[in-house]
Amino acid sequence: MEDKYMDEKEQEELFGERYVLALERIRQIPQESVCAEAFQKYFGKMAEFVALMNKTWNLVESGELYQMPLAKLQAQNEELYEDILPQNYGESYGNPDHAVDCLGESMGQMLCFLYAELRGMIPAVFELNRFDMVIRMELLLEVYQVFVCAAQEGIEAERETVRQILYWYVSDYYEPETVLHTARLLCPDRGFARRIVMDSDLSDLRYLYYYGEYVSENELETARHLNSMPAEKVKLMADTYTEGYRIGFEVGNKDISIKETVNIRYFLGFERMIREAVDNFDRIGLQPTFYRAGTNIFQGRSVNKNGWCGANPNKQFDYDHKEDMALVLDGALVERRLEGLRNAFEKWKIQAAVHGGPAVLEIFGEKPFVPETKKTACHLSEKQQKLAVEYAGKAGALQNEYIKGEERSFTIIAFPVPDIGEQFAEIFDDIVRINTLDYKLYQGIQQTIIDTLDKGLTVQVKGSGANRTDLTVQLHKLEDPSSQTNFENCVADVNIPVGEVFTSPLLTGTNGILHVTRVFLNELEYKDLWLRFEDGMVSDYGCANFEAEEENRKYIRDNVLHHHDRLPLGEFAIGTNTTAYVVARKYGIEDKMPILIAEKTGPHFAVGDTCYSHAENVRVYNPDGKEIIAKDNEVSVLRDTDVSKAYFQCHTDITIPYDELGELSVLTEAGEKTIIIRNGQFVLPGCEELNRAME
Repeated sequence: MEDKYMDEKEQEELFGERYVLALERIRQIPQESVCAEAFQKYFGKMAEFVALMNKTWNLVESGELYQMPLAKLQAQNEELYEDILPQNYGESYGNPDHAVDCLGESMGQMLCFLYAELRGMIPAVFELNRFDMVIRMELLLEVYQVFVCAAQEGIEAERETVRQILYWYVSDYYEPETVLHTARLLCPDRGFARRIVMDSDLSDLRYLYYYGEYVSENELETARHLNSMPAEKVKLMADTYTEGYRIGFEVGNKDISIKETVNIRYFLGFERMIREAVDNFDRIGLQPTFYRAGTNIFQGRSVNKNGWCGANPNKQFDYDHKEDMALVLDGALVERRLEGLRNAFEKWKIQAAVHGGPAVLEIFGEKPFVPETKKTACHLSEKQQKLAVEYAGKAGALQNEYIKGEERSFTIIAFPVPDIGEQFAEIFDDIVRINTLDYKLYQGIQQTIIDTLDKGLTVQVKGSGANRTDLTVQLHKLEDPSSQTNFENCVADVNIPVGEVFTSPLLTGTNGILHVTRVFLNELEYKDLWLRFEDGMVSDYGCANFEAEEENRKYIRDNVLHHHDRLPLGEFAIGTNTTAYVVARKYGIEDKMPILIAEKTGPHFAVGDTCYSHAENVRVYNPDGKEIIAKDNEVSVLRDTDVSKAYFQCHTDITIPYDELGELSVLTEAGEKTIIIRNGQFVLPGCEELNRAME
């Protein structure tokens, strides 16, 4: 295979030649009739898509794209994504049901995979990345040639032959793709998105179409709204975001001065705020890096986007393809991927050592997504699920070698988009208000709650009405209560907005059922979700999304347990942001609130890693000077003997809203009980201010 680290001029020459040759051959496909009709139609459609990519490449490379009027840019954007939009998806080869129906069970899944991978050319076109274009064009030709040769011999193409082509495509190109992705994570000079953010005329909304992402009315209206806002309010949003990042280092007792870069993740439409944030980070001494959310098999496709991105043209498409790796995943590929990841970090190890972690802007308010589970989609086998878990664990540990957990931090903030409803502008203003609440007020109230909790050994949580929660949480025993605490007093730093106290509970002694009547986790809806804990580990679970219990269990195992057989309770917290709760009720948007805000509107429980994952040995103190000692549990402590058993690379928060909460109380070793919340109201003296918002 070619040298992955040749200079850009050499790459352009090599891949320029290969591009011309591949394009010339692909252009011939629509005129041919060698294969069976169904397959010839499929490959003709793929060839047409490549032709569209070439046409778009020429627009970008010539600069003509940047001279096009808004209406023409919108038409072009629609053309790029129309095939997978919901109204067209029923007859798209990206839909596994349609692909299998047209192309058969033997080939349908694999050609559906190929279709999805070819769509990864869209980002390559706008970033003028010839390498990513060529490897996908050559993949198409290699698969097509199998069908041509089989047809000429009068036989059917063999499934395993095609699968092997896909396998070696993933194996051969995983490392160069990972090197490129890692560079975008760590190196500020790779900023395609930064140039758009910092150099565009943001009052001219044509800039939204320069990314190559799907642009919906959400992105357009969000950008218009930010353009209409006073400069001081936009600055306040950016200041809250960047100051939260800085304070995260301070509160976590980490040295931000040794860091040089921060990874900015955002959604299109918020560029005016992001531009202010870039300037703020520059004053802190941090250069931003940007990478696009995954659109291919190498970075993975997910409904929950990780990186900067535009609108999701069809979440069902991403859901259908989230386990495409099932076609090729085996033990050898896991090792190849880990080798490629290590080589990528080795190449950029100097940059990794000075990387500070992500600053994330999330959005909420989009139309709720309830996925359809399709038998025709790729699904990991039980053995492959174990391999995926193994890879995630080793990849997380490997990243931690280069970007050390005890030295990095993060921050997350969220804002609504116009889909949230007609009162978008008012809701947006209220969310800005929530995100900028007086943290000193909450800090004092939360300290009162912590002082009470620290007197106990267990917390009991019970639901009310239809909520069946009945859970006992075991706390660490404080050896020196005068200098130690179990709970962190969390204000507006890594998780904006203010409003929670949290701990990593002991597993032994944590037992019972956690239940919520309805919740959205990572953009997926769960109805009557329940988890049973035995000594802190999830031992059983269920929901009511589907008629078949087996399908409900698979839905939870795939998307909450992330293919693990069991997960520990990594966090227990009490949300105190009653203002956010009231705003959600005021506008009827409880089901649309992101977990970032929703977790502050009641007690919440996280399954997976603790909040201190990979940073357990960093000494952390509350504002009152007490050291937080509850950073480990019986699983995470295994990092000292077998790191592969200590971490799960997931952390999913599940919140019980105040109106489903019957009682939250703390019990001392002597059996004395103090109630903190009863029937959704804070009854602990000193917390009266929290109830005023609900009045």
